[in-house]
Amino acid sequence: MSRIFNVSADCRPGLHYMVNIDKRLREIKAMVDRGDYFAINRARQYGKTTTLKALERFLRDEYAVLSLDFQRLSHKDFESEGFFIKAIAREILKKPGLNQIMPDSVRGRFEELVQSSDRDGRLADLSGIFCKWCQESARPVVLMIDEVDSATNNQVFLDFLSQLRGSYIGRDETATFRSVILAGVYDVKNLKSRFVAEDEHRVNSPWNIAADFLVDMSFSVKDIAGMLADYEADYDTGMDIQAISRLIYDYTSGYPFLVSRICKLTDERIAGSEQYPDRRMAWTREGILEAIKSLLAEKNTLFESLVGKLTDYPGLRALLYSLLFTGSTIPYNPLNRSLEVAEMFGFIKNSMGTAVISNRIFETVLYNLFLGDEMLDNEIYKTAVRNRNRYIENGRLNMDLVLEKFVVHFGDLYGQQREAFLEEAGRRYFLLYLKPIINGVGNYYIEARTRDMERTDVIVDYCGEQFVVELKIWRGNAYNERGERQLLEYLDYYHLEKGYLLSFNFNKKKQTGIKTIRLGERTITEAVV
Repeated sequence: MSRIFNVSADCRPGLHYMVNIDKRLREIKAMVDRGDYFAINRARQYGKTTTLKALERFLRDEYAVLSLDFQRLSHKDFESEGFFIKAIAREILKKPGLNQIMPDSVRGRFEELVQSSDRDGRLADLSGIFCKWCQESARPVVLMIDEVDSATNNQVFLDFLSQLRGSYIGRDETATFRSVILAGVYDVKNLKSRFVAEDEHRVNSPWNIAADFLVDMSFSVKDIAGMLADYEADYDTGMDIQAISRLIYDYTSGYPFLVSRICKLTDERIAGSEQYPDRRMAWTREGILEAIKSLLAEKNTLFESLVGKLTDYPGLRALLYSLLFTGSTIPYNPLNRSLEVAEMFGFIKNSMGTAVISNRIFETVLYNLFLGDEMLDNEIYKTAVRNRNRYIENGRLNMDLVLEKFVVHFGDLYGQQREAFLEEAGRRYFLLYLKPIINGVGNYYIEARTRDMERTDVIVDYCGEQFVVELKIWRGNAYNERGERQLLEYLDYYHLEKGYLLSFNFNKKKQTGIKTIRLGERTITEAVV
């Protein structure tokens, strides 16, 4: 049976093409060897379950590993201590290979728990059995619990954490787990994010013993290349593994689901299509961009989850809108509630002390979402829709004409607006104008290194052809010349002969229009609105 790229549940060696995670497993084992209690908190579909299952196999020679999944527990199992400890005992007894790691006397105690009355059980009973297990076990015992998010808004779970915390603090006197590992999206050191009630007992975390988990679980270019090398050994596509790996990383920043999804789409949907009839043609730059276009057009569980969080957390929506459209530089501050939530769900990351959107894919999804809210009632968008066919000539995008007509249409519609409006809305309106022109065929993204209040670079990919459009606020000729030099640097980076500069000029004596200039061997089309 041939392997596939997997985006559902955990990845399994032998069935799926996988990134080699041995290095991070060694890093996590070092924490277990130290006796750390810690939480693996990462956004959805970030490889947490795959990592836990691989870690269980990695630790087996030295440790007795008890792995639980709280997804298997029902809401009723958290209603009382009695229900909870019976559910835990029931799940433990179901574990395959249990006889190899659990003393018979401990098994008997768990069987008694399952048969006991729901009203009689207490967490202390469960804690006592765990203590007996750790005391009698031939190897140190490690407890791993996946999907703790399904439990973190239940008081009985907080009390369970308190029991683990108490055992950790008293570990010099009483046998307990060598290490406890919890995995989920929500940071269990900050459980107040899941509670509405604000009484002290419910918002103070019983998990403040947790060590910092600093292991990088994203995929590097090298990681992606290793996975693609396995694929290439099976299919001999002739792909440039390093170039393809870099391209995938540039769009995903190594977010595991996004990496695997692009690869899966390329292998199963792009290859064999009319445009890319075989794998050799699909595993090219053009084929990968086609897969990215398909990804951005689909409704998957990750994107649905992200959008849902914007409804649940209004402050999050305002933060992301500001990052995308106003060019605001927002210092990274983990104590800021909106930033904390945005990072926890994977929207942003800390880049040299500044909050930035995590990757190009998420950024484009958010741009499309926010712009979609404005499309039906926005005149610049409607104007572009009416004229979109004229901008495509023989399958190629005429970016000169796009800028020329945008200058005219923007001036007609918004030329009399106040400067404050134009400064905030100008770039957003260009994207609204651009979107229906390239929609369904091309992609765009914002170059993260140039997004600020004064300047934004839009990178457009259309049918294998790339365009760099610098959007900037006019601050005089000297600033404009500096912008031209910066644009030339980006043309060198992208190996392009031509670039585009769109300036929003609020000087009442300005001359709007479009012109072409030569700077050395490069051509720049400059447009002023």
